[in-house]
Amino acid sequence: MTEPRYLTDSTARQFEATVERALDDRVVLDATLFYPEGGGQPADQGTLTTDDGRWRVVDVQKNDTVYHELDPVGETEGLPAVGTTVTGDLDWERRHAHMRYHTAQHLLSALLLTEFDAPTVGNQLTTEYARLDAGYDRFTDEDLARIESRMNDLVAEERPVEWYTMDRAEAEASLDPERTRIDLLPASIDELRIVEVGGPTGGSGDDDVYDRTACAGTHVANTAEVGDVTVTGRATQGSGKERVTFELE
Repeated sequence: MTEPRYLTDSTARQFEATVERALDDRVVLDATLFYPEGGGQPADQGTLTTDDGRWRVVDVQKNDTVYHELDPVGETEGLPAVGTTVTGDLDWERRHAHMRYHTAQHLLSALLLTEFDAPTVGNQLTTEYARLDAGYDRFTDEDLARIESRMNDLVAEERPVEWYTMDRAEAEASLDPERTRIDLLPASIDELRIVEVGGPTGGSGDDDVYDRTACAGTHVANTAEVGDVTVTGRATQGSGKERVTFELE
């Protein structure tokens, strides 16, 4: 089973690992920093390198374990052999964009739920924009302006972002089910990864925590790293569902 190092260190850009399996155009490593597609966040890309070959990592998917789809570079042929040590390098510009947008999406989800009673029902991130679907009738232009202003307030407050694991039973007993949506997770998951957006710089205590939610994505460590937020529009996605799109500087 691949050790998912992306869950514990979102800032590392390079790692070494051993090839455990090789099949068709994919390999399984004993550890990885490459994030597999999921939760609205696209897969990481980058390269794997050995002493005698180099491959582009063009896709990463998680099923029973994490699979890295490879494309040989230059004269490299085939796949790295089982037992080979590889060096993995992330496409950091792509990863960091996803981290910024994912953290911004958490801010937006918390904001819409708190101030509009609009729960998030879907989201998708890219390197250039993000969209979030919320349970709401219709946002007005005034609403969008208010949302953008409040998002930039949260960014400017330099709120810390942390992630940690929590026993599922404890999470169900102590966290807001409307925010965490633990009920949507398979019953087999008994330990959750919680992402927490804290209070503004200088604040303290649970009263200053802005959001806690179960999430396996990668995030920046402080909302200041998100950068300026521009809400670019809205669209109706059916009865009682609105899509909000936004971009980061």
